[in-house]
Amino acid sequence: MPTANLVLESSINAMTPRPALAFVSLILIAGAILLMFLTLLGGAVDKNPTNKFYFLQADTSGLGNAAAQSRWTFWNACSVINGRNACPKVHPAYPFDPNRNFDTSMSFGGNKYYLETRFMFAFMLIGLFFAVCALFLGLIALVSRIVSFLSSATCSVALFFQTITTALMTAAYVQGRNAFHSAGRSASLGRYNFGFMWAAVACLFLATVMFCVGGVTSGKDKTYTTRTGGRRFFGRKKSTRSRGSFIDPERQRRMEKEDSD
Repeated sequence: MPTANLVLESSINAMTPRPALAFVSLILIAGAILLMFLTLLGGAVDKNPTNKFYFLQADTSGLGNAAAQSRWTFWNACSVINGRNACPKVHPAYPFDPNRNFDTSMSFGGNKYYLETRFMFAFMLIGLFFAVCALFLGLIALVSRIVSFLSSATCSVALFFQTITTALMTAAYVQGRNAFHSAGRSASLGRYNFGFMWAAVACLFLATVMFCVGGVTSGKDKTYTTRTGGRRFFGRKKSTRSRGSFIDPERQRRMEKEDSD
């Protein structure tokens, strides 16, 4: 019987939604990490397709030492050759600040983008770290309800920092594009980087919710323990009353008296 009980318990546990939700969450987190890495590699790796990734492209002709067209990434302000980034030396946390970038006095919104884009890089790395931690914890969440909640908490931290990074990116570069337009210059946002960053936010949000739902639904399973093996099963507890306890007491006394006669 212990073997049969173990098989029944395993089959019942397999019916819980936690493993499926954890597996989908792992795919979403892996996708978010990939998108975040692709955004980071733009401007740092001069290979296809990362040399097409940037936050903002603008007409910078005549601005100090700038090229005719410039693209901003996490690492530098790149010139454009045949529609691809041509980036100089790598500088981590490279700020979006045309006045400083090109040593020009022309006004493009002052220095208000400087801190926004500098903090972006730090928040991005923190979010990426917690996303990787959530990915490894998610492997254990396939078989553990407690780790499902822990994975959800870790993923929510990654979501928090990724959301801040994406919000700063949107605020800085949208305003920067508008500043170039106000100066009579063409400018456009990098659709790949913006798409990657917001898609990563969506993936981390869904993964956080699914991990949490998986833990909650597993906790709602009703179980009971048998008298013999101590194994846990779903369903209504089997009655332990003896068959004789259902017989009317008066009738039982009469039957005992007849037997004694």
